[in-house]
Amino acid sequence: MVADRRKKENGNGTAMPAVVRCAIYTRKSTDEGLEQSFNTLDAQREASEAFINSQRHEGWLPLQQKYDDGGYTGANMDRPALKRLLADVESGVVNCVVVYKVDRLTRSLLDFSRIIEVLDKKGVTFVSVTQQFNTTNSLGRLTLHILLSFAQFEREMISERTHDKMSAARRKGKWVGGNPVLGYDVAPQGGSLLVNEVEAQRVREIFGLYLEFGSLIPVVEELDRRGWRMKAWTTREGRQAGGKPIAKNSLYNMLTNIIYTGKVEYGGNVYEGEHERITDDDIWNRVQSTLGRNGHRGGRNIGNKHGALLKGLVRCASCDAGMIHTYVNKKTKLYRYYVCVKAHLRGWAQCQTRSVSAPAIEDAVLDQLRGIGRNPTVLRSVLREIEERRQRDASGIQREKEDVESELKGIAQEMSVVARTAGTTSSATDRLAELQDRAQRLNNRLPELLSQMSRIEAEAADPEEVETVLQEFDPLWEQLSTWEQERFIRTLVDQVRYDGKTGTVTVGFRSGGARNLCDWAAERLHGTQE
Repeated sequence: MVADRRKKENGNGTAMPAVVRCAIYTRKSTDEGLEQSFNTLDAQREASEAFINSQRHEGWLPLQQKYDDGGYTGANMDRPALKRLLADVESGVVNCVVVYKVDRLTRSLLDFSRIIEVLDKKGVTFVSVTQQFNTTNSLGRLTLHILLSFAQFEREMISERTHDKMSAARRKGKWVGGNPVLGYDVAPQGGSLLVNEVEAQRVREIFGLYLEFGSLIPVVEELDRRGWRMKAWTTREGRQAGGKPIAKNSLYNMLTNIIYTGKVEYGGNVYEGEHERITDDDIWNRVQSTLGRNGHRGGRNIGNKHGALLKGLVRCASCDAGMIHTYVNKKTKLYRYYVCVKAHLRGWAQCQTRSVSAPAIEDAVLDQLRGIGRNPTVLRSVLREIEERRQRDASGIQREKEDVESELKGIAQEMSVVARTAGTTSSATDRLAELQDRAQRLNNRLPELLSQMSRIEAEAADPEEVETVLQEFDPLWEQLSTWEQERFIRTLVDQVRYDGKTGTVTVGFRSGGARNLCDWAAERLHGTQE
């Protein structure tokens, strides 16, 4: 029982008023059953009112204002009724806060400390009805901290068990959740992946298209032309998710997702998965090799001993297929060609372009690069095309960033719902592990997107600087080795289209090509001077 508050002082030395205005705070984690005429919030309030009435001789009076948080977790302070309560404490309306149990106010020791700090500043005490203690004396405060410390310890143990269980599942090759990927469906009972044959065939074709085109952008354009999209699925809440166009970054993530080889990755290690593979090792290794080669050269001319300057860049304008580099030896002379893949695989009658002399088309591209620096109109047109592509790439990354942030918000909401409705059951722990794993991957993805956005922003080039570099094209070109010449072209050029019917060569430029070209030329010239 509480001593005579009209004669005693409260915990911080402030004299208690003759009338103690008591605010009753109630909370329930879920909104289930709140529609009933007498629910758990009513029961908490009734018990609290009975306790206050038992202290009426001490001057205690219940406030008519209700502070009810139905359907809100006690793990944080983002609760409307709690905010109103603290605001009334600050304004001096409340002298004592009464709850049915301490965990109705909060389940976080840190949040409890913050709340008590607010109460102490205004000389407001805290009473828990069923646990028969209050913050008027030091023993009550100590007991509260002990109870909340154990509550926090329990939550942390649950989190650690969840993490350990997720790690063990990954090491066994199990799929522990996250958004489904194109080519797989989540098993009805959950916890495993099943091959979706229709989507799996598309995945195989996407891998094949990349090997054919040798670059991400042409594959993205082809997939957009076919109307192919990312995986679409229905969430547990019945909401439609996914199904968006396949952007460049999404395509890269797909081509590097080891899940398609029947494996799972966790903590930097790769484990054999329980699901079936979609791509074989040969295709996977070739795709990773091509991706790595496009990303950096490693100081060597990898797989290009015959000096094909446009390898992986040339496409046939007649049938929109890739053109591969090949050669024939006649006596002591080597003849190089770029051959249409469709004509090569299905016969010469299938394509009007068929093949083109490699030196001829390479010289045509070089002539166009020389002409850019000599013609201001052409230079402006090229720079405008490069800038438009740069802006498109930036927009794609921004959209993915917004999608990631939106998904993280949805995961946080679902975790809150699972925690409120299912407690610490096995199914809840499994689902929380899935959500936690997905959130971690998305949080890891955000810095990558921000880095890409920064890189794209830095790709804008000064037209005068580009013009200077291209005007010095011939002297610079003669100093380069074969693989450096290839790097020079790839720095600026994204795709070359050849029309065998008209003999037309069309050059497409990279989004950051102009800026990269200036940086590369400066690096080259600096190295030459040294």
